Amino acid sequence: MNPAQPARLLVITLSNIGDLVLTTPVLETLAAHHPGAAIDVVGDARSIDLLAAAPWAGTLHCRDKRAGLAAQLALLRTLRQYRYRAVVDLRTPILPWLLRAERRLAKRGRAPVGEHAAADHFRVLAPLIGAAQPPWCRVHLEPAAEADAAERLRALPGHRWLALAPGANWPGKRWPVEHYRTLIRLARHDFDGAIVIGGPADAAACAALDGAGLPLLSTAGHTRLPVAAALLARAALFVGNDSGPGHVAAAVGVPTLTLFGPGNPQRYRPWGACCALALAPAEVLAELTPEAAYAALTALAARTGMR
Repeated sequence: MNPAQPARLLVITLSNIGDLVLTTPVLETLAAHHPGAAIDVVGDARSIDLLAAAPWAGTLHCRDKRAGLAAQLALLRTLRQYRYRAVVDLRTPILPWLLRAERRLAKRGRAPVGEHAAADHFRVLAPLIGAAQPPWCRVHLEPAAEADAAERLRALPGHRWLALAPGANWPGKRWPVEHYRTLIRLARHDFDGAIVIGGPADAAACAALDGAGLPLLSTAGHTRLPVAAALLARAALFVGNDSGPGHVAAAVGVPTLTLFGPGNPQRYRPWGACCALALAPAEVLAELTPEAAYAALTALAARTGMR
């Protein structure tokens, strides 16, 4: 590598929003250990825009797992144009050996029972930094997205806003919309309005929360991911299912309550400083009552000093 050129690193991340956010401790730590280096990232088109505002972000490469061999080879040729200080692969141990790199790091073996996914990803850096606990997840906010979010939030009164995300990637992880409506009614005196976050598939669930007791701003299906992150960053508190928005909320520093039914909260809960869980009886999310969720919400608000 030409010493006059800034160092360049490459990280191959995971695909969906939550998984990507849980790899940010690796990215932030690499940046801290390589000041001034550009970190290129290979990720999924659904989530990689979350990294664009990071000060260390180099080139963001989209990888479509469903694309044919020609597309995969084209990406490989693009990556082989560079000689990297290090290549870190959080998916497989194969790709680093096909690239030009001074050092190659990849995940190996199974995670210890009970280990959080963020710590599992972080262990890949042990040869560089030794054994250590991962820092909290972090998503940097894009200035244009912050301006967009501020303009949209002018539609809501006050400043104490409750963020909600009623969607999830499969039905068993979705708390019933009627429970969300009841939760809003219970919390109507604690907040000035609600910000509802979701993708196109969540539009109906988000719309169903209108009129539940708080002025509502819904973003479902028509908001870029960086803008959703900026909206979440303005919230006083977040409540949502085990899905991507909860990880983003935690990564922008918002007190986050995740409603868990089926799944593995010990491994996949949001990784942040102010996170809490409400666990459904027998992992049946419909059995988690709005009253129980509200009690968890108020406890989190008291713990974090929300007024």
